[in-house]
Amino acid sequence: MSNLRLLDPMFGTDFDSALRRFFSPAVFEGEQAPPKMRIDVTENDKAFTVKADIPGVKKEDINVSVNGNVVSISAETKSEKETKGNGDKILRSERYYGSVARTFSLGQDVDDGKVDAKYVDGVLTLELPKKAPAAASKILIQ
Repeated sequence: MSNLRLLDPMFGTDFDSALRRFFSPAVFEGEQAPPKMRIDVTENDKAFTVKADIPGVKKEDINVSVNGNVVSISAETKSEKETKGNGDKILRSERYYGSVARTFSLGQDVDDGKVDAKYVDGVLTLELPKKAPAAASKILIQ
């Protein structure tokens, strides 16, 4: 048994906190919590801006695709095996590996030829210019 304890300020000691903890999804000892990607999407007249938190990922392991108004972001995280020298043992390891993905649709099609993507300090920033709406054409009836 380890003397190491995980303290989470989200859970207090009152009854409501205990109920929230009881009905929340459980992660069992030894089981890794799935990685999450949190995103913010903003819009102006010309473009959408997406900021996605993907910490611990190399930019080469991130894939972004745009199809009309649907944006997909996926990333592969790779963990290195951690060993302690001189007989040390690992008491707790909370790092993870695996893949994470998000797919969402926007209110207007994106001009996929002009998308700008930057990855700095664990944050992927996408500038997604809006595609000009196709002009309605008049159909000549014969």
